[in-house]
Amino acid sequence: MRTAPILDRVAGLGSDKWRVHFRARQMLARGEPVILLTIGEPDQPTPTPLIEATHQALLAGRTGYSNGRGEARVLQALSAMYSARTGRAVGTDQFIWVPGTQSALYLLLTGLVTTGDEVLVADPCYATYHGLVRATGAVTVPVALRQARGFRLDAADVARSVTPATRMIFLNSPHNPTGAVLSRDDVRAIGAVAREHDLWILSDEVYASLIFDGGPPFASPFDEADLADRVVVASSLSKSHAAPGFRAGWCAGPAAFISRLLPLAESMLFGAQPFIADMAAQALQSEFTAAAQMRTAYARRAAHVAESLGGVPGLQVHAPQAGMFVMLSVDGLGLDGEAFADRLLTEEGVAVMPGIAFGNAAAGMLRMSLTVPDAALAEGCVRIAALARRLGAARN
Repeated sequence: MRTAPILDRVAGLGSDKWRVHFRARQMLARGEPVILLTIGEPDQPTPTPLIEATHQALLAGRTGYSNGRGEARVLQALSAMYSARTGRAVGTDQFIWVPGTQSALYLLLTGLVTTGDEVLVADPCYATYHGLVRATGAVTVPVALRQARGFRLDAADVARSVTPATRMIFLNSPHNPTGAVLSRDDVRAIGAVAREHDLWILSDEVYASLIFDGGPPFASPFDEADLADRVVVASSLSKSHAAPGFRAGWCAGPAAFISRLLPLAESMLFGAQPFIADMAAQALQSEFTAAAQMRTAYARRAAHVAESLGGVPGLQVHAPQAGMFVMLSVDGLGLDGEAFADRLLTEEGVAVMPGIAFGNAAAGMLRMSLTVPDAALAEGCVRIAALARRLGAARN
């Protein structure tokens, strides 16, 4: 039977990238002891008041249909939060409430690019970005992140990648998988490229609250008044409030564009769950310690990885400034990240993400999640070091 071309465009760009993770989960299901350092799911529990708010909303009968834009209370909370952050009035008509960042990214990309367009994407980047772009018919143009710049996207590299077909610059700061954080100067320089070539900027800001102490302040192109008319934002509560399963996210952008985007959102979803919107409104309007606790834990764990593995011959640890991952180069051992990850799971019972899942520039790397208890991470580092030393000895 005939199928639509979209299925060919996204073939191999979905869960195939998590092959090692799914193999590890199968091993765990068989009772095999595996340390899972693959996905970024916070080990911090969702704050109890948010669980209670959801429960109370359910008891209050908030289980009916919503509307395409979102519940009034959560839109008002977003308006207040972004108005305070940007220093200018950001209205409720500049948001659409959706189930999670992934839905927001799909909606925004579908509304902004199409077949024949090019989207500039950092290499490496989050594993779903290529599939999201390809689903629209557009293509990704990788812009390599350089270690010498701490994996921060360089405006000069972006400018050199622009062609007549370029329509968008896709940003993610703090960055998954590297943990790099763009400075305000970085953002302004990239914004200047966008203005010069009349490009949209799509900014994935889901890790904004997880910059480690001592790191640079969060900088968003949406917060720059002279860029705001060409910037759209996707974000959610998944990381900031340790609530990934709630699928509570939003799109932000210029009011005129968001209004034009609304019928597409209604065609996709026609609203999300009111009881989750009620929880999210409370989350956005109140102070919680979850993000601070996660920042502290992830920074401590990243430092432990650097201390444990930084001196192992053949390995190189790339210290993050934010987020919940550490990148580890293994190409000094004479094999790529995928081969190392397979052997690590088979021989040592530790699951990590091969860097190639995030782009060709990371083919010689691994991504390690910091979202496990300290003891499990420490044991994982011991096992990684053991494999690295065996490989190094065999090579020598």
